Amino acid sequence: MATPSASNESLTGFMRPGNKILENVVRTPGRQPSPQPTHLGVPGVSMSTSRVLDEAGPGYIAPKFEGKQKQMETVMDRLEDKGFLPPDFIASETEWFYDMLDIDDSYFQTETVEAICSHILSLYAAKVAAYARDDKRLEIRLDKEATDHAVYIDTSTPGVTDPSGPRYEQRIDSKYINGSTPESSYRVESFRSSSALPGENSNQQLRCYFVYQCSFNNKNPNPNVTDINEIGERRFLQKATPNTKSVYQEIINHAVDRTGPVIEMFEIQGSHEKRLVIAYRQGSAMGFFSALSDLYHYYGVTSSRKYVEQFSNGITIISLYLKPTPSREGVVAKFPAIEASIHQIMKEISLLYCVPQNKFQVHFASGRLSLQETIYAHCVWVFVQQFLNRLGSEYTSLVAALGTEKHQELLSKIKKRLRTETFTPDYILEIIKKYPDLIRSLYLAFAHTHYVQMRGDQDDFIPTLSYLRLTSDPILDEDKLQSLISKTATNEHDEMVMSSFRVFNACTLKTNFYTPTKVALSFRLNPIFLPQHEYPQPLYGMFLVISSEFRGFHLRFRDIARGGIRIVKSRSKEAWAMNARSLFDENYNLANTQQRKNKDIPEGGSKGVILLDNNHQDKARGAFEKYIDSIIDLLIPPSSPGIKDPIVDLHGQEEILFMGPDENTADLVDWATEHARKRGAPWWKSFFTGKSPKLGGIPHDSYGMTTLSVREYVLGIYRKLNLNESQIRKLQTGGPDGDLGSNEILLGHEKYAAIVDGSGVLVDPHGLEREELIRLAKKRAMISDFDIGKLSPDGYRVLVDETNITLPSGEQISNGMIFRNTFHLRDPRAFDVFVPCGGRPESIDLTTVNKLIVDGKSAIPYIVEGANLFITQDAKIRLEKAGCILFKDASANKGGVTSSSLEVLASLSFDDHSFIENMCIKSDGTVPAFYREYVKAVQETIKRNAMLEFEAIWRESKETEKPRSIISDTLSLAITKLDEELQQTQLWENIPLRNSVLSDALPQLLLQKIGLELILKRVPDNYLRAIFGSYLASRFVYEYGSTPSQFAFFDFMTKRMAKIQQ
Repeated sequence: MATPSASNESLTGFMRPGNKILENVVRTPGRQPSPQPTHLGVPGVSMSTSRVLDEAGPGYIAPKFEGKQKQMETVMDRLEDKGFLPPDFIASETEWFYDMLDIDDSYFQTETVEAICSHILSLYAAKVAAYARDDKRLEIRLDKEATDHAVYIDTSTPGVTDPSGPRYEQRIDSKYINGSTPESSYRVESFRSSSALPGENSNQQLRCYFVYQCSFNNKNPNPNVTDINEIGERRFLQKATPNTKSVYQEIINHAVDRTGPVIEMFEIQGSHEKRLVIAYRQGSAMGFFSALSDLYHYYGVTSSRKYVEQFSNGITIISLYLKPTPSREGVVAKFPAIEASIHQIMKEISLLYCVPQNKFQVHFASGRLSLQETIYAHCVWVFVQQFLNRLGSEYTSLVAALGTEKHQELLSKIKKRLRTETFTPDYILEIIKKYPDLIRSLYLAFAHTHYVQMRGDQDDFIPTLSYLRLTSDPILDEDKLQSLISKTATNEHDEMVMSSFRVFNACTLKTNFYTPTKVALSFRLNPIFLPQHEYPQPLYGMFLVISSEFRGFHLRFRDIARGGIRIVKSRSKEAWAMNARSLFDENYNLANTQQRKNKDIPEGGSKGVILLDNNHQDKARGAFEKYIDSIIDLLIPPSSPGIKDPIVDLHGQEEILFMGPDENTADLVDWATEHARKRGAPWWKSFFTGKSPKLGGIPHDSYGMTTLSVREYVLGIYRKLNLNESQIRKLQTGGPDGDLGSNEILLGHEKYAAIVDGSGVLVDPHGLEREELIRLAKKRAMISDFDIGKLSPDGYRVLVDETNITLPSGEQISNGMIFRNTFHLRDPRAFDVFVPCGGRPESIDLTTVNKLIVDGKSAIPYIVEGANLFITQDAKIRLEKAGCILFKDASANKGGVTSSSLEVLASLSFDDHSFIENMCIKSDGTVPAFYREYVKAVQETIKRNAMLEFEAIWRESKETEKPRSIISDTLSLAITKLDEELQQTQLWENIPLRNSVLSDALPQLLLQKIGLELILKRVPDNYLRAIFGSYLASRFVYEYGSTPSQFAFFDFMTKRMAKIQQ
């Protein structure tokens, strides 16, 4: 991984003296404040008219336990009966427990006499044990967990996190808060004793935690219901004061409209305590409650009381009562005033929310590193995993030396081994943890570049966030940083890892890291650091997004580019580790395939991949929302002081991304569209394609857009070879529950011999009953719903969760999952055509392709790759050399991108009013006439483009005998190269030619409805240039081939000009 030069033009401004003042930030002006994903009550800027609570108490009134005195007497009697406690101490210990520890009456009302006796005896035993210790330290650690409540009591020094302690807060997080849902949730009350514990260490106090299972009056309200009396928990409603209810009500009103947390601070009348209230969606921040303690301890603050309240509409509220940590003997306090500390804590809560428990939390909890420094290190750790395991120039030399086909399989295995075994995530983490001082210096360089000082020298949000180091740590330039790393690192591997921090710093063009409110961390990276021998096609833009639930990339090959966003789920920890290692490479390959697919449209290729964390496989929607929102942070200039402060933009150019649905995101694009509109993005209409028709979208699955292109290639093979479709035995991966699979079933008339989907394998050598398949396809159901009574005696179904199955042939299948994953390689001679419509990338590679080749010939004669990257390129070539007629994904699977492009074109061509009138299906289901006709026009365009490319590939393959997989790529490269060249020529300035080409390229329905002149005014100029270039280039290459003669383009343009003269 090479370090980009700081002098490179695209990185200008990397090193600048001093912090940046607002006026010097490179950004696009003129945008207005927009609704935000997070609400932050910044002191002095809050919407609240008053931020001082007019009550001095805790905001809770515990119901008085009338039987408390009688219970205490019973407890004393029971203690006397047990005989463990000296009689003279029974009364004093019991009264101390009941009256001096500030324990809520709810505890005494809930617990049994036997449990209370046990706790008092344990406390006494701890006191006795303290006298036997050399340090005379009193340690009390009690925990009791029942099905509906729990109690934890621990000795605690105010303002100190003890990593060696019982970590009760982490247990409460993992056992009760993290998994809370409206159906099953827990509330927490925590109190610190007002008096110190006896013993030589007078700083210690007792901290009690009480956990109660929630009981709601309304367990299943509408998620938008905010009435606290309807959604509140019964104990809370009984105990909370009217003032507390009012505060929570206001915060809940904000929280239901937010993706991220709502943060408010209140003064408490007549007290130095501050009440910090945080609301967020249940399950959106794992480990948040315990991480908050580490945060306020870092700033010299402690809590007297803490509450976690759950509401049945899915909102969690944490209320903290904070005050300065009392000074300890021998410790000099170097913390700011409580007001400054609280202000800092509020601004960092949003950062903590993004990654509540980072990989360097132990350094933060101990005070060795600040929150920002540890989360920065966590982000670079994620970055390093993707880009340190590179193959190097030695591998390129090896490929050149052993480039013959017989060594390709060996090289493929070496490549995988090199990438998985050099630097594992744990090894990288181990290295980084060794160098906290280096992290601090590298972070300072990062902060020096990207932190925006909003109020000059009076800014209290200090980039270092360590008040002990403000004046002592210098900011090092590139050379000094590298020198420091070389001197500090103990070996070559350590130096490589720590030097990657410099690469990350140098390539980060903009980030939301310092934005006061955010839901995930996003970084716009300059991809210049990628080695060319591994990534020969240079990327234009790269986004890295990191949260506690996921990590993800968005990659694009041109400024104007299009591609879907997919969510990758993992069935096991091992599968997740494999997916994490290949995350960037898979994303790059998908975007590259998209780039080749997009040859017929103005947009280049892009793709976004979100990998859910192994422990958050159920967080797909939340991860998607955070991913989209954090990328929007870097696309629209923020201008809401204290909420969305401006960011340093070293890219310096406005960026617009065009996205669409992909695996596991089809039902989320409406939210993304509406969210972009709420945040004030002017391009919200074109931001996502595949949205619902009510928002002007053209759903690919409803109209079979992707399948129409794949189907054209299948039918082309039948047409060229004069085959009877009804007699063709077909294998399909990707079942009737998916977009591509269901529409392939509905449009095709082959004899289905086998279908493989997420649920298992369905086989019938005599052909699966078509009526039953159509039923499943229309229902979008998996083959697990197939009526097996409609199978022939030789047919069978094996589901993934089944074991020890006997097939009709007598063969024993021990594991259904393994059978499903390898079925497409089992008996290829049973099929005439294979159409992958789903499945993981590289399901067929050089190590497995030989299973499809029998006696030197491809056992399956025809393959049309509908699923992206299902077969590796070298495996495709091997199959073609064995006689298979194969069309690859970049050619076959391009119907969806054509539909998406034409959907965007309509949104750009219409104004808002006309767009809603002509492209949005009404709430009563009425479909505008224009929409209906436009969909038909899109379908015809898809089939026409597919047929043009099919004919070009077939013709060139016949003439040159080159593999079709290679011809597909050379056609794509020829079109995209000519497209880019044409956009830079003077041809665009030829107005008659421009209008003639656009009149042919633009849908006739749009031209008739809006007119060319108005379209030229509304559609951005660079988008029109892209349409002009892509249309001319694709028509020329489809007609004259990928390697035309030097006179071919002259001949082509002569015909075009003659057409204008007519």
